[in-house]
Amino acid sequence: MNTLSKIKIMTDSSVQLTQEEIEKYNITVVPLSVTIDGKTYIDGIDITRRDFIEKMDDGKELPKTSQPPIGRFVDTIKKLTEDGSEVIGIFLAKSLSGTIDAAKQAAELVPEAKVTCYDSGYTDRAEGYEVLAAAKDAQEGKSTDEIMDHLKRMEKNMYLEMMIPDLKNIVKGGRLGALAGRVVSMLNIRIFLQMKSGKILVPKKGRGKKFTSKFNDMLVDQLRELGDKVKQVGISYVDTRDEMEELAARFKEVNPNLDILIQETSPIIITHSGHGAYAVMFYTE
Repeated sequence: MNTLSKIKIMTDSSVQLTQEEIEKYNITVVPLSVTIDGKTYIDGIDITRRDFIEKMDDGKELPKTSQPPIGRFVDTIKKLTEDGSEVIGIFLAKSLSGTIDAAKQAAELVPEAKVTCYDSGYTDRAEGYEVLAAAKDAQEGKSTDEIMDHLKRMEKNMYLEMMIPDLKNIVKGGRLGALAGRVVSMLNIRIFLQMKSGKILVPKKGRGKKFTSKFNDMLVDQLRELGDKVKQVGISYVDTRDEMEELAARFKEVNPNLDILIQETSPIIITHSGHGAYAVMFYTE
């Protein structure tokens, strides 16, 4: 690798990162769009995560989320590569959105740019961990191939586990299929949803708060068993800040060294997961 060429990291706004991380590692976040009752907002630019929940509740129909337009990616790629830099784009799972396809099409429209697009297999903080790892590797001068190998290893060791207590949005959004939707909406069922390298699995369904408590106990047990292999945990939620603080305190009891980030999730996730949903994400080193 030519020592003058730099690698810059690009991602999408479903990612969970802090403002400090974005600035420290020079990460470019390309926003997705979200449409509520015919009005389109650019995620993080003209709508905040908090505003979004209120607008979603007032809306007549489920918001529609859409990948960034190809033109937005083209502009971003041109800007990032004008100094001769290479770009690695790390995006939310293709099973959730066509964002990575839009990025690849945009890259073809800028043939002089060297762009590598990678499907993180996840979203939110799980995607964020991959983005941060790539950005740190890039700052250390690692090559694109080395960074890709690192991402593939991380993807295999990633956990994304989610509780969805209100299935209205996920059913409307078609993420569970119509039949599953009819059954679950009748029975006041909650689901434990897992993501593994782009696949969405529903290992367990149950009813009421007892089911949610069992899910939380399972997470605590998991972190106890994995011990020091887990250094960081992300907790992302729709509207349950206090409960998430309590859950984080339980995680700290089993492993006081954990670095835990608790943040509201993105409109992209809120749209499909609905009220009361939360996810816990971590990876083993």
